[in-house]
Amino acid sequence: MAVPSPESFQIISSLRYDPALPDLASKRSNGYPEPLRSPYYLLAYHQDRLITAARFFQWNKALDWLQQDLSCLETFLDASIPDRQQPWRLRIVVDCNGKGLVDVHPTPAIDPLNLLVPSVRPPTESTIWRVYVDPQSTNPSGFTTHKTTAREDYTAARLRAGINSPAETAEVLVVNHAGEIMEGSITTPYFRTRGTSGQAWFTPPLSSGGNDGTTRRYALTQGFCTERKLVRAELVDGEECWLSNGVRGFLPGVVVLNRSPW
Repeated sequence: MAVPSPESFQIISSLRYDPALPDLASKRSNGYPEPLRSPYYLLAYHQDRLITAARFFQWNKALDWLQQDLSCLETFLDASIPDRQQPWRLRIVVDCNGKGLVDVHPTPAIDPLNLLVPSVRPPTESTIWRVYVDPQSTNPSGFTTHKTTAREDYTAARLRAGINSPAETAEVLVVNHAGEIMEGSITTPYFRTRGTSGQAWFTPPLSSGGNDGTTRRYALTQGFCTERKLVRAELVDGEECWLSNGVRGFLPGVVVLNRSPW
C-alpha cells in the first residue's frame, strides 16, 4: 500500500455506547477498568489509542485536541447519541488538523456480559464466528499498528476470504511476511496456549505488526491472556479461539482451514 498523505486519511477508534454498561461495570468493578459509570465501552483505552496514533504520525494539533479531560471527551460523544436508551456503534474520527467528529450507527443489542473478558463471566454467546486465514501476506506499517481510515489491506483480505458484508459472523486473520498472525481484519484473536489442556490463552504480540486494540489491552490487563507469536502453520482446523473488538466485545470463534473461498 502506498503511503497516504496526512490529508488523505484520519485516525479512528470504534466503540460501543450501551446504556446497560454502567450497571454491569459497577457490579463487576474488579473485572472492568475505570470509568465504571460510563456507557462508552473502554472509553479511556480508546482515548489512549488515539493519542498514541496522533503521536506516531506527529499530528500535534490532533494530539492537543485528544488530550482533553476524559469527561470532556464523553460530553463530546454525548452530543452524537440520538437515543440514550439504545445501543450504538460509534467511530471517532480525527484528522491531522485536530478536527474530531463522530459517526454513529445503530447496533444490535447484546448480552452485556459479552463485554467482559471471558475469564470473569460465563459463556453467553451462542453464535460461533468462522475464522479464516489470509493466504497472502500483509506488510506491517503504521497503518496496521494504528487504526486509520487507510484500511485497503484489511478490505482486500476480507474479500479474499469471501467476507462481503460486515454483518457476516466471519473473520480473516492477517499474516505478515514471516507467516506470523498479526491480527484479525476487525478483531483481536486469542488462541489456546499450545501444549496445555486448560483455559490458558494468548494473543499475537505487537511485534508481529498488528494493532494494539482496546479489548486486547483489556484482556491483557485482566490476565485473560499472554502474548506469543503464532505462525500460520501452527493453526489447526476446527480449533476454538476468541475474538474481540470495541463494539461487539468478546466472541467465540473456530478456525476454518479446510475451505478455499479464494
